[in-house]
Amino acid sequence: MHITRRKKSMFFFIALGVCLVALTITLSAGWLILNWREWVPLALGIPIFLVLMVGVTLNTIFLVREVRRNEQQDSFLNAVTHELKTPLASIRLYLETLKLRELSETQRQEFYSIMLADNNRLLAMVEQVLKAGEIRQRPASNRVRIPVDIGELLANCIATTLQRHHLDPASIQSMRFDASASALVLGNPEDLQTAVLNVLDNAVKYANGKVDIQVRLNASDSTWVRFSIADQGVGIPAGQLKRVFLRFYRVPNRSLLNVKGTGLGLFLVRNIAQQHGGEVYAESAGEGRGTTIHFQLPRALPANDDAAAVNRATLTA
Repeated sequence: MHITRRKKSMFFFIALGVCLVALTITLSAGWLILNWREWVPLALGIPIFLVLMVGVTLNTIFLVREVRRNEQQDSFLNAVTHELKTPLASIRLYLETLKLRELSETQRQEFYSIMLADNNRLLAMVEQVLKAGEIRQRPASNRVRIPVDIGELLANCIATTLQRHHLDPASIQSMRFDASASALVLGNPEDLQTAVLNVLDNAVKYANGKVDIQVRLNASDSTWVRFSIADQGVGIPAGQLKRVFLRFYRVPNRSLLNVKGTGLGLFLVRNIAQQHGGEVYAESAGEGRGTTIHFQLPRALPANDDAAAVNRATLTA
């Protein structure tokens, strides 16, 4: 019902904008025909009609974007509501069971484990929402920049993902090219960990059955540290590869209706990469053929290079 109403609203605003532009063009053409010998009316009329056409076009674009933004925010609220309600209902059910029934110690420990997992799920979702607000508002002067070993960071994130989703270690394979090369970057380790964990969680969530994830790190470049996370899951259509990094955006796919999310994961990933002077992009051969998320972050200069850079700047000044 809501989707139908939103589509009708979009079609209405688009049709209204097209009609207004067409009307403006018709009026301007009529004005030119009637006053083609009068220079003063032409000099005044043509700019006015051009301004009207541009204004109507921009207004239509703005209205359509607002409708789409409202649609994304509605989807986000629905997803967050579901993400909150499901674990809370589960925790309440187990607490009521523990209160009303006599259970063995084994059953109690099992219930405690389930409730702890639900609590961790809630905490992760809340932290993601808070992070999305914090990451954009944090001043550049307050951003922590310390050397971070990407190889070590990836290993820790893989271990966390395996434990969080109770996966077999073979389900996430890691490969590093030029193991002797340094993979240090200057950045905020907490933010970088958030970005990597979001991509790994998505790879597990959209695995479409068996989890098979490949993590590759390439530190051979003298300027950049590059790594990628590839899965064999549902994939992304070519037209959606850039849009998946937009806030609240989720790929429209009927097979993913039961897969819940806030639409903030890849939005966070892109912002974190950009704030570290790097970039991130998605690659996919199409639906059902997996997705690869590529990262590129600037390499941290060795200590002697930093000193040389400071000396050069001092001499230049």
